[in-house]
Amino acid sequence: MRRAVSVLWWRDIVRFVRQPSRLSGAFMQPIILWVVISAGLRSTFTFPGMSDLDYLEYFFPGVLVMMALFTAIFSTMSLIEDRHAGFMQAALVGPGTRSAVALGKILGGATLALIQSLLFMLLVPLAGFSWGAIDWVALLMMLALCGLAMTAAGVALAWWVDSTAGYHGLMSVLLLPAWFASGAMFPLPSEGLMGTILRLNPMSYMVDSVRRALYGAEVPAALSSHLTASGREWLVVTVFTVVVTLISVGLCRRRDA
Repeated sequence: MRRAVSVLWWRDIVRFVRQPSRLSGAFMQPIILWVVISAGLRSTFTFPGMSDLDYLEYFFPGVLVMMALFTAIFSTMSLIEDRHAGFMQAALVGPGTRSAVALGKILGGATLALIQSLLFMLLVPLAGFSWGAIDWVALLMMLALCGLAMTAAGVALAWWVDSTAGYHGLMSVLLLPAWFASGAMFPLPSEGLMGTILRLNPMSYMVDSVRRALYGAEVPAALSSHLTASGREWLVVTVFTVVVTLISVGLCRRRDA
């Protein structure tokens, strides 16, 4: 099983590197979105208690989580293409198990998400963060969990959908709204319906944890009061990652490709 997982993981890495258009698109799209949206909103953006907080700085953690989401969409979409090309049927009748197919795909997508996030981290100075203040261990661990969780969710959806158009539609309805409602683009109210959605949304904890790691031990007090509790962030994201991975593996084991 370990060999099958490593082969499928490496296959995703090689496919990504050999497709320059996919590589440039996956990296440039978040940068363009970050720059364009920030340019449009920074003049009107105000954060309670932090009038000097620039929107480039506020939006940066959300873009890091978005990269994990977009990478999951594009990497797991190939699962549908593999099924149509006959590769998935060959993989399922090979020496590996169905669990190995799911885990190899999840690890491949998560690795790509982490690599792209690290490349995007080269823009940290432009966002206003200090290299020395960043809690790198917490940041890398959380980005890895985000990649695993998003890719596992993508694998679970791709296994049930037979067309890339339908897959994109489901991702747009399920995962993209979760990212918008995570506080990634703008602070959300802590009370009422949006407050409830914020507390129930796993991506809220991902964004908050990434934001906390970028500031390290120097999280501004006004901003810290709007973040979820650090221990709860890790608990929620870890449990969500484990649960969605088990669901993904379980679906792959029970349903034909």
